[in-house]
Amino acid sequence: MTQTTAPYGSWRSPISSDLIAGGSVRLSQVALRDGSLYWLESRPTEGGRYALVRREPDGSIEDVTPSDMNVRTRVHEYGGASYSVTGAAVFFSNYVDQQLYRQDRGDDPIAIVPEQPETASHRYADARLTPDGRTVVCIRERHEGEHDVVNELVAIPATGGGEPRIIAGGHDFVAYPRVSPDGRQLAWITWDHPRMPWDGTELWLADLAGDGAVSNERLVAGGPAESIFQPEWSLDGALHFVSDRTGWWNLYRLDGDDALPLAPMNAEFGGPQWGLDAATYACLSDGRIASVITVRGMDRLCVVTPWEGVTATLELPLSSIGHIAGDGGNRVALLASGPELISSVLLVDVDSGEHEIVRRSNQAEIEPGYLSRAQPIEFPTTDRRKAHAFYYAPHNRDAAPPEDEMPPLIVFSHGGPTGATSAGLNLSIQFWTSRGFAVVDVNYGDSTGYGRAYRERLRGRWGVVDIDDCVNASRFLVLHGLADPNRLAIRGGSAGGYTTLAALCFTDVFSAGASYYGIADLEALARDTHKFESRYLDSMVGPWPEQAELYRDRSPIHHTDGLSCPMIVLQGLDDKVVPPSQAEMMVAALKEKGMPHAYLPFEGEQHGFRRAENIKRSLDAELYFYSRVFGFDTADEIEPVEIVNL
Repeated sequence: MTQTTAPYGSWRSPISSDLIAGGSVRLSQVALRDGSLYWLESRPTEGGRYALVRREPDGSIEDVTPSDMNVRTRVHEYGGASYSVTGAAVFFSNYVDQQLYRQDRGDDPIAIVPEQPETASHRYADARLTPDGRTVVCIRERHEGEHDVVNELVAIPATGGGEPRIIAGGHDFVAYPRVSPDGRQLAWITWDHPRMPWDGTELWLADLAGDGAVSNERLVAGGPAESIFQPEWSLDGALHFVSDRTGWWNLYRLDGDDALPLAPMNAEFGGPQWGLDAATYACLSDGRIASVITVRGMDRLCVVTPWEGVTATLELPLSSIGHIAGDGGNRVALLASGPELISSVLLVDVDSGEHEIVRRSNQAEIEPGYLSRAQPIEFPTTDRRKAHAFYYAPHNRDAAPPEDEMPPLIVFSHGGPTGATSAGLNLSIQFWTSRGFAVVDVNYGDSTGYGRAYRERLRGRWGVVDIDDCVNASRFLVLHGLADPNRLAIRGGSAGGYTTLAALCFTDVFSAGASYYGIADLEALARDTHKFESRYLDSMVGPWPEQAELYRDRSPIHHTDGLSCPMIVLQGLDDKVVPPSQAEMMVAALKEKGMPHAYLPFEGEQHGFRRAENIKRSLDAELYFYSRVFGFDTADEIEPVEIVNL
């Protein structure tokens, strides 16, 4: 095959912004019930609306919820667990009014909670029907005033017509209400400020009456320094959960007052609970457990046989598994991706390992010759430590670079910051590598997938460790001749946007940057953010306002004198997590300094872009920006972006 010689960045690629924006859906939260498979699709072409989709045992696929319903909850702002299925009934939260609805097969949805009071806003998530079908137990988040937010568990008549009854409260946050198979017990987890759920949570157990009332509440696991994750009941009535009491999130079963480890190892059976629907294991009918296990940032599906102490790995073409669900049989549903498999809904037989791809997030068939495989790297960083990342080389079967040219490098800084990037096929990365960019996707200190000690490296050092790790990842690749030292860019969204802004203000390593709804002022964030994250910075930076000076020292907005390279800033104007004022302050500073910059605000977008036209525009704008800064011509026809001071 003849290759065309062309500068890095200018290669023609079939992985277009239109393909990513208009041809992709965002998949989440799979469920299996009575042979039917369910999942959520966020559709950019429908304004980012979340539709609940069902595949019947005969293979037919249909939307469950009507086109005027958006299955999404705003509990904790990040949402999750916005629907559940029991028998023929589906319970879900509708984004527009945040009401909780019930929809039986063949019927229209009906609200089962009272209308919202004029002086308050109530939000619902993770609805669980009791085995007798009488009561729904769920999370309710009450917004009674501008800053008065109460999270609690409530019991609601399953057919509506009654007031919700508060059955568990008194803590800042509640999650994972789980009813035992016989309907006689209820488990849930709680945590309180200033902790986040990956810092320390408590697992509670109580007796559950037929009308939803609870009694005999008792704390059975967890504490300030132990993170409990995903309690679940097996069919025989045993309560399971994940705990990081050993420094690794491992799987346990409650036996009286004791927690019995089922598969102890230096690997992660859990993850950060940013969303309420996080699930990494599913109980099977014979007592075995299908579980996602993360080792050095790579996911695999395993089957744990507790009574034999055996963990068997299934050989599947997967490297990232985001969600798992079962219905007690020998099949599980996965939301997963692999080196050449885009995020997809799969059905897996845990006995044979046979799997079926049911739905892909993008239906395009992309030739492997345009795909770059993730290469795990471990590199030296500050304090004689090692950090982790996935490196992607430029790759396009139709193009070759000039012999004397090294590729520009884009450093990806993930959000969270307590989160992680994965090695699954990501078209937003392949968009760059297929055009001739190298990419390094950094799991800087505080990322999950490497144990609690690694996850706590950022404690008190946000704006230090993350920057050091991103800088040292780029230096490592330059040292090995894999990147042009004069064309290094860094990009990120949310907390990754903060790391991007801070790296550009506090170091002179990078030649360009792209901030997606990034945090510029830590003080403003501490004063003006939602309840879930309102004390997050206590551990990441220090107590507010006692350490206000440290907040200023770590805030890019106060150190714009250190800016020495161009930047593009992209921001949703309806963002409640990182308000637009953060972006506007940074843009004003760039303008005053006379630094080349571009600013793209997007009407109607929140924390993360969901509309097809905005996803396309942001990718095209970033590519155009780099082409002007790094000096190459794009192969794509792109609407120009106004770059001030260029």
